[in-house]
Parts: sequence; C-alpha cells; structure tokens
Amino acid sequence: MARRLRLDLAALAALLAGAAWLRLDGIRYGLPFGLLNPDEASIVPRAWRMVHGGGLNPDWFDYPTLVMYLLAPFQAWQEEPSYLAGRLPVAALGVAGVAASWVLGRRAYGASAGWIAAAATAVATVHVAYSHMAVTDVALTLGVTATLALALARRLEWAGLAAGLAASAKYPGVLLVFPLVVAGWRQWRRLAVSALLAVLAFAATSPFVLLHPLQAADDVLREGRLARAGWLGFEDDHPTALAFLDRLWESLGPILVLALAGLAVALVRRRRADLVLVTFVLAFFANLLVLDAHFDRYVLPMIPAFGALAGRIRPLAPVALALLLVPLMWSLGDNRELNRTDTRVEAQAWIERNVPAGASVAAESSTPPLDGFLTTRLELPGPGRPFDPNRDVDRLRAAGVRYVVVTGAVADRVLAARDRYVHEARFYDELAETGRRVFYLEPGERLSGPWVAVFRV
Repeated sequence: MARRLRLDLAALAALLAGAAWLRLDGIRYGLPFGLLNPDEASIVPRAWRMVHGGGLNPDWFDYPTLVMYLLAPFQAWQEEPSYLAGRLPVAALGVAGVAASWVLGRRAYGASAGWIAAAATAVATVHVAYSHMAVTDVALTLGVTATLALALARRLEWAGLAAGLAASAKYPGVLLVFPLVVAGWRQWRRLAVSALLAVLAFAATSPFVLLHPLQAADDVLREGRLARAGWLGFEDDHPTALAFLDRLWESLGPILVLALAGLAVALVRRRRADLVLVTFVLAFFANLLVLDAHFDRYVLPMIPAFGALAGRIRPLAPVALALLLVPLMWSLGDNRELNRTDTRVEAQAWIERNVPAGASVAAESSTPPLDGFLTTRLELPGPGRPFDPNRDVDRLRAAGVRYVVVTGAVADRVLAARDRYVHEARFYDELAETGRRVFYLEPGERLSGPWVAVFRV
C-alpha cells in the first residue's frame, strides 16, 4: 500500500510538473501590457494600488475582491502594475486546480477517474489559456473543485468554507449551494454550519461587497445585463445551449463524448457522487442558458467535473486518457502563439517613435495605453451598449484628434455584423476613405494577435 501511494504521488508530481510547464510557457505574452484579456487591466492595477496606499476597497465590484487580495502582495515590490506578477500566482492556482481535480475524481469514482479528471484539467485548452491570465476564472474553478471534493468526502463544513471562497473569487460560485444541499441532505445542522462558514469566508475576503451593497449590486446587475444582451462577436453564434457545448468541445475535444456518456450513466444510477456532480453541472449549465455572451471562460468551472464524469465508465478509462492527446495538442498550439510578439506591442513602439509627443490620439479598446499622448478611448461596441459618438471622423477632427489607432480585435467583429453595427461600420469606412494609413501590421511568422492600423486624420 505504501509503495502504491509513493508511485501515485510520484505520478501526480509528474503530471503537476507538466501542467505547470503548460501554464508557464508563453506567460510573458504581451508584456508589459495586459493584452491577453481586458479584465487584466481592471484587476492588476487595482491590486497594485492596494499595496501602494490605495487601501483595500477596490471601489469596483464587477468581480468580488478575493483574487485582487491574492495578487496584491506580489505587487508590493513593483514600481508600477506588473502583469507578470499577477499572472504567476494564477498559474500556481491553475496547477493546484489540477491536484484538486485528482482528488475530486478519486472521491467520485476511484483512482482511474482521478487520473482522468486531473489530466483533463491539466490539458483543457480553456484551463491552460486562463491560467496564463491575471483574471478570476481559474481561482473560481479551484474553489468549485475543492468544494465538490470536500462535499464528496463528507466534510460539509470545509466544503462550505471553500464555497464561500469560490464565490469570493467570482459570483457564480454561489451556485455551489445546490450540490452542497444534495451532499448534506437531511443533515440540516451541518448544512446550516456550512452555510454560515460560506458567508463568513465571503465576508472576510470580499468585505466591501457587503459594506457597499448598493454599489456592488449596481455593478453586478450592469454586467449581468450586458452578458444577457450578448457581446461583440457572438451575433451569429449558435443558440446558447449549442454555443456552450461547442465551447466545451473546444476545451476538451472528443473526451467530451465520454463525459456526456458518464453524465447519462450518473443520471440513471444516481449514487451520491452522481447526484452531487450532476446537480452542479446541470445547475451551472442552466445558469449559462440566459446569456447571449458565449465566452469560453464561462464553461471553465465545469471542466474538472466533466473530467471526473469521463472516468465514470471505468472500462473506457484508457480510451479517455488517449483522447486527451487532442486537447493537449490544441493547448500546445495555443502556447506557440503566446511565444510570439503581439502586434499591438509592436504598434505601440512604432507610435512612440513616430507620433509627436503630446499629440491627440484616438484608440480602440484592447490596445496598450499611450502614455505621453492625449488619448481618447473609443468605447467597445456591442449589444445593449450605446453608440460611442467619438466613432465619427469629423467629430474627432473637430476635437483636435490627429491619429486614430484601430485593431482587428474590434473592427473585424464589427464588420462581420455590419447590419447590426451600421454606425460603427461606417466609422471604419470613413477612416479608409478620408484618413491616411501611416502604419499597418498583421500577424505573421514572429507576430500574433490582431492586425493594427494607425490613420492620420
């Protein structure tokens, strides 16, 4: 038994080392700017301010504050917000999530399911991708996985604590109440203690959400309205259920078929582990059905549970492990892109060299900050968002703007849905017709990211 345990731990260490390599490979992409995800620019500077005299209140509640508190100590010795110092702790949380998935699978269906759940989490494209970013989704997923594993181990009080931390990483963690009730059915006193610990954990790590409930509610409801209305780029997507199944396929590949088969078996057999995992997966997926913004990160918290369910049918365990080669290849391909220079970094350097200091520049979102210039930020278009009046060449000229920076990250999506973004599309047409393009760069051998253009107006 001791020898078997040592072998298991050695194999787990090897898997975690591989998971760490996947998450560290390409982690410097886009530095010193937060170009992997726009949320990095919302989270990292606030974490930096917390340890540079700004206090613990972020005064912004689109997300709770646990992740900002986790990142803040790593910003203490930085002279300015450091995205690398923000990404490295998240990568560590991603590796911890692989270990938690191993425990979850073993608790649910035995050793083979543990290896499948851990390996699936290690190589899933969405988990690898978001482990490179200083954002909240990997922390939420770790909290979800730990909660489910503790619930299956009948440690309801600890599961409640983990659920509170999960919700403090990102609000959808509150959905863990459903599997917790299933795990503790008829143990009402323990469930009450579990709920109390969840509330205390949330209050301790996101206190200002509770101290400023009206502001927090306004931020949360605004974000919810935008997500339900949709987002730029999803206008021609599949219906919501199919869109999120597609995101799961893009994350896991063909092992998703085995996971869905395991889900069907769990619905039929309805053992305790089946009920806990099925309740979470169905509750979380149902929560996604009201959204028209079909971001891949929204399916991330379900990945470890689907990995465990893929191991539900034990005779197919070798097949499941073999199928994980597919998302592994996908993740390696994604990492190759991260080891190239982002086009927007090159564009920012060109602007600093060639545009007169202090010039008035209009720039789209998802581009680096232009320090030393008078910058007008062009708001991101999207369903439910008002038209930005600055997306008008004549208006920009009248305001003294002389340069406009646009990028395919926004323009391509607008032009693909030209009938829905008539005014925004006209803006790009006007730039092409009346402006003079002085710089253009697109991805190639050593570059990745969207195309970038600078117009003189």
